[in-house]
Amino acid sequence: MTLDPDIILIDDDASVLEACCQVLELEDFKVSPHGSVTSALIGLRADSRAVIVSDVRMPDHDGFDLVAAVRKIDQDIPIILMSGHGDIPMALRAMRDGAWDFLEKPADPVHLIETVRRARDHRRLLLENRRLRLSVDDDGWETRLIGHSAPMVALREKLKRIAAAATDALILGETGTGKEVTARAIHDFSGRKGRFVAVNCGAIPETMLESELFGHEAGAFTGAREKRIGKIEYADGGTLFLDEIESMPLAAQVRLLRVLQERVIERLGSNVELPVDMRVVAATKADLHAAAKKGDFREDLAYRLDIARVELPPLAQRKGDVGLLFQHFLGLAAKRQGRTPPRVSAELLAELDGRSWPGNVRELRNVAERFVLGLDDRADVDRAAAGGETLEVQMDRLERAILLDSLARNDGRVGATADALGISRKTLYLKMRKFDIAAQSDGEPG
Repeated sequence: MTLDPDIILIDDDASVLEACCQVLELEDFKVSPHGSVTSALIGLRADSRAVIVSDVRMPDHDGFDLVAAVRKIDQDIPIILMSGHGDIPMALRAMRDGAWDFLEKPADPVHLIETVRRARDHRRLLLENRRLRLSVDDDGWETRLIGHSAPMVALREKLKRIAAAATDALILGETGTGKEVTARAIHDFSGRKGRFVAVNCGAIPETMLESELFGHEAGAFTGAREKRIGKIEYADGGTLFLDEIESMPLAAQVRLLRVLQERVIERLGSNVELPVDMRVVAATKADLHAAAKKGDFREDLAYRLDIARVELPPLAQRKGDVGLLFQHFLGLAAKRQGRTPPRVSAELLAELDGRSWPGNVRELRNVAERFVLGLDDRADVDRAAAGGETLEVQMDRLERAILLDSLARNDGRVGATADALGISRKTLYLKMRKFDIAAQSDGEPG
């Protein structure tokens, strides 16, 4: 076997094996050719980056045997089957069992190269995501704040220094960039033994915010029947996270400033000063200094908070991270739903990577959730494993996908598509009507 090949090519026909090998090697793929499944599987490892391209019918083992054997090693290794027209039903069954794609023989060289390249890119992304999940660096930051883009690498290095320092921090970032996730990471890796206490300043009514933060004594105001411990006191020994700090009323800002300076609090209705040992991490999507100039935020508090500033990059600036995050969120969503993680095409990953993502990581996570639930039209969900559908329904779904793919490859031309699939135009039209696929006018005679 070629050392660390891109493609493991299997075909018992020596002439076909040589021809396919030449086509792929001309595109700079490292190919390991084999005349049998048994030979190809020798030395195959779960961490192999290879894509398997194989004939369906061979003397020793068929496509089913190949898929079953590879799935025991690593169920995520892409297997592309090549089959003659008479073997298409077998290839479809093998796909349902876990094969990645199939091509009809003789395979069109351009289509073969495109399919292999997509499968290879998918495999590389999956291995990278797997490595990321299993990686354990000195402190685990990489598994908490996922991403290998330059902005994320720099962010993790800065956060390591901040977490180790005994100082408050200010996190700036657009909506959905992960401000609370970042604050929790700072707390978890700071060594502080107390609680992480989160307060959304914009979600608490102004009349209740001071009581929520500082607590109150019984009888401090109408309705205060008993003593209440506030969030600041509750965070003693730990971290107080103040989200949307720009929404805090000015009166509460005055009291918070004193807490930050003196590290003592007074509950409402009390004259007793209580010492507190906590780190404050504030988060905002606004420029606090600009808000201070408008009179909407206290300038002294803005400077007091802005000691260790962390600016979270928007997802659109994190090139290369979208695919990793999407696969990560797919795994989490599938686990919550008790489903098998769906297969994701390289085309979809490229499309996701090119989006502007105004909702940032939160928006991407929601897309992954919908994808797992099958609520996204692009979802290629393995419903055979997840939904318990009948064989007929699963086969219909697969057949419709094949028709759409073939029509797309042939620019919607019915005649060319029928020829490519080896069926008559009438049969193709009937199948398109069955699956509600609109026909395009291609100028061909009826």
